[in-house]
Amino acid sequence: VEGSFGWLTPINSKYTFADWALERKMPVVLVVGIKEGCINHALLTVQSITEMGLPLIGWIANRINPGLAHYAEIINLLSQKIDAPLLGKIPYIHKPETQQLGHFITNIERLTYLQTELVK
Repeated sequence: VEGSFGWLTPINSKYTFADWALERKMPVVLVVGIKEGCINHALLTVQSITEMGLPLIGWIANRINPGLAHYAEIINLLSQKIDAPLLGKIPYIHKPETQQLGHFITNIERLTYLQTELVK
């Protein structure tokens, strides 16, 4: 399930995407748009997911800005601060809607294992 626009984005006047995921007890994969301000945004989102009691099973780095300085340092810092594995890095892609992006997920074994465990 993809939660476009963010974890606490309203679905209606009283219900957020986070509420929807919590109601279904869904494990979460966080996609972090790597851009200015993303460290704070990512860590606040992780905090919210954790406080709601949902498992954060991994995160994906999505490079939004090709000219962003310190890209590697941001990834390293987030890897240290987020208590879940980095599942993959999606590079900057012009018109991503026309591309297949699945091959950028390099830690697919983690997702496959977790899917098996969750079904039990």
